[in-house]
Amino acid sequence: MSRIALVDDDRNILTSVAMTLEAEGFEVETYNDGQQAFDAFSKKLPDMAVLDIKMPRMDGMDLLQRLRQKSQMPVIFLTSKDDEIDEVLGLRMGADDYVKKPFSQRLLVERIRALLRRQDAQNGEVVAETEETKVIERGYLRMDPLRHAVSWKGQDVSLTVTEFLLLQALAQRPGFVKSRDQLMDVAYDDQVYVDDRTIDSHIKRLRKKLRVVDAEFSAIETLYGIGYRYNEE
Repeated sequence: MSRIALVDDDRNILTSVAMTLEAEGFEVETYNDGQQAFDAFSKKLPDMAVLDIKMPRMDGMDLLQRLRQKSQMPVIFLTSKDDEIDEVLGLRMGADDYVKKPFSQRLLVERIRALLRRQDAQNGEVVAETEETKVIERGYLRMDPLRHAVSWKGQDVSLTVTEFLLLQALAQRPGFVKSRDQLMDVAYDDQVYVDDRTIDSHIKRLRKKLRVVDAEFSAIETLYGIGYRYNEE
């Protein structure tokens, strides 16, 4: 049973998310601020932490920075709608993914499961292979869903869970167009409303990360008014 730490100063979120995760079979520990969580983590680390960014005493950024000095356990940030700068900074500091408020409980559970699967694979534990977990190789691209690992021309590319899911959806069927609605279904669920610009923003960030390792990267094509497709190189 995986232990999940929830750290948020909103008691309603702590209560509702804890109930959902416990119903899914997780052991849950809740904390009202970063300092309280850090004190507890100093004694025993959980398997994963879900952190709000803005909290009293010690915010999510400070807590993450201290955690990364001694642990690489998976961390998901909860961010408000307008926190894109914080998202980018958090990812650079070592967060594994972020989920924007308001969010559906199911979305958060799926992100948690994806990161725990990656952790298990990295620790050498046997994980059942399914169609969704098979390694994908498309030209210069290699994706290992179990390890949440991506490489382009042999160079590692660090992606969030959402970015990984979008790239996986496109790369599974090269040459086929995926509409923004189809990509929304992959990255989110029907309890969360996201507009076209959200998907566009993820794709833009995805391309930017791939162009860090290859300035000529152009495998993700935009079809204006329609969607995106992956062209195998």
